[in-house]
Amino acid sequence: MSGHTAQARSTMLVTGCAVLGLLGSLVGLSVLGAVEQKEDAAPAGFATTLDAKRVPAEFVPWVERAAQQCPEASAPLVAAQIQAESGWDPTAVSPADARGLSQFIPGTWATWGVDAAGKDSGAEPDGVADPFTPGDAIMTQARYDCWLAGKVKEMNLGGDPTRLMLAAYNAGPGAVEEYGGVPPYPETQAYVTRIITSMAGFTGGEPAGNTDDAENGGAFGDRVVAHARKWLGTPYSWGGGGPEGPGRGFAQGANTVGFDCSSLVQYAVYHASNGETLPPRVSQLQVTAGEAVPRDEMRPGDVIGFNLNGSYDHIGIYIGQGQFIHAPKTGDVVKISSLDEPYYADKPQKVRRLG
Repeated sequence: MSGHTAQARSTMLVTGCAVLGLLGSLVGLSVLGAVEQKEDAAPAGFATTLDAKRVPAEFVPWVERAAQQCPEASAPLVAAQIQAESGWDPTAVSPADARGLSQFIPGTWATWGVDAAGKDSGAEPDGVADPFTPGDAIMTQARYDCWLAGKVKEMNLGGDPTRLMLAAYNAGPGAVEEYGGVPPYPETQAYVTRIITSMAGFTGGEPAGNTDDAENGGAFGDRVVAHARKWLGTPYSWGGGGPEGPGRGFAQGANTVGFDCSSLVQYAVYHASNGETLPPRVSQLQVTAGEAVPRDEMRPGDVIGFNLNGSYDHIGIYIGQGQFIHAPKTGDVVKISSLDEPYYADKPQKVRRLG
């Protein structure tokens, strides 16, 4: 499991609607991006239904069975971990001697290994816990995930248990406790972000919300608009949200689960592209992504950035008829505004097409 230890020990700081959002999502200081959850509920904003088409058929029953062990180890999360750890190769062995689908090192396997299946697909337990047996590996992975989820809850760190669980999976629970959240190891920060991001690609359903016919087909831009529209009325949360959905922000967003301007764009584009395009986390970088579009050639689904305070610190999604959908500011909600509003009309603007 990535050797279950982060190897690098350096930090990175990035400083502007979503510059701090980068700290919470991309850099991985996710203790600041917490999402409250009940003991018997899945983490808020995370879908739990597996898209079986994205998983090799022989592993689908085991992933779905593993997901029954605890809410934190949802089927999309288990699948995303396996994809990251081994690329679905049950014979994988890493340079650190991490083995099998879930990449357990021998010492961790000796403690947690589960005899859940025989070596042949669908076979009954054979009395041997083997990291190279897919059923054993997947059930052990979920067992370990659930134990880690319990450990980080006991720490009362105030962060999102799912992100903290993933950090503990990669770096160990001791490191999470030492740093009071996701450790400042680039390997661990990247691991947490990679799993949370790729979970969306393994989900077979979206969080509840308003839908649009364009969501299920049509032009890429129409799908971007449809995915953004689903979140109309969702609170603005500074630094909150990401491709997995709304999340708790920090500073003035610390008590709010929602989106900021750039995380809403990130979510809509990511899902419209079926996980193939993930825009940068902050608005200042989003206005440099994709293809530049002249203002008079803008079409639905294009993103439009606004220079409000000396940089392109706000961004939204054009929906047609001179309107755009965006997450405006603390105390507001995801809503539709007009480009003719004086506050936006006289500001420098950039339009980008991301797909």
